Amino acid sequence: MNRLGPSFGDRIARLVRPPALRTVRARRVLAAVLALLAVALAFRGDPGREQVTVVVAVRNLAPGVRLDVADVRLAQIAARDAPTGALTDSDAALGHILAGAARTGEVLTDTRVLGPRLAQLSAGTPDARIVPIRLADNAVAGLLRVGDRVDVVAVGPDAGPGDEAAPPDTLATDVAVVLVSDAGTSRTTDRMVLVAMPAAQSVDVAAASLTSTLTVVFP
Repeated sequence: MNRLGPSFGDRIARLVRPPALRTVRARRVLAAVLALLAVALAFRGDPGREQVTVVVAVRNLAPGVRLDVADVRLAQIAARDAPTGALTDSDAALGHILAGAARTGEVLTDTRVLGPRLAQLSAGTPDARIVPIRLADNAVAGLLRVGDRVDVVAVGPDAGPGDEAAPPDTLATDVAVVLVSDAGTSRTTDRMVLVAMPAAQSVDVAAASLTSTLTVVFP
């Protein structure tokens, strides 16, 4: 008995295996497409595997440390894990003063060392400067922390008998504390305070620090 059409089994086989895929031409086309995709992926690369060189701390470091070869090393990390402004060569770190404490293995950035970038971000102006000042009272310096915003006030020398004392003069307002030196083992040692401010104010503060007694006021 002749069958007039394909059997039920033949129709199922055709659905499972489309005829086009059984041809040599279809297989060649598919192989070519897969090869092109492989080449494209090879040229594109994997962003997650890109590496960059960064400077990291080799031990816990205190603020105010002048970095040397025993403090930092170069390391390779994934580019996507590198923080903005990461230091990428030793020259950007060695000899520079650390502005804040750093943990072992921490990636150092341009805002963790004293320099123009730290001044600009701390003061909020592109012409910012960092000025060292000594305060009249070490106890006040001990209250300051990196990131505090203060006003710098100058007090003239004590007036002599019958003379009127000069009024305090506010030299700079809303300046950022970027470093407070360690007092060490002596409470009488003057502590240096570094503050970031616009260039115009920095000249007045630096000059006054040579002739006047300075203190700071918390806004």
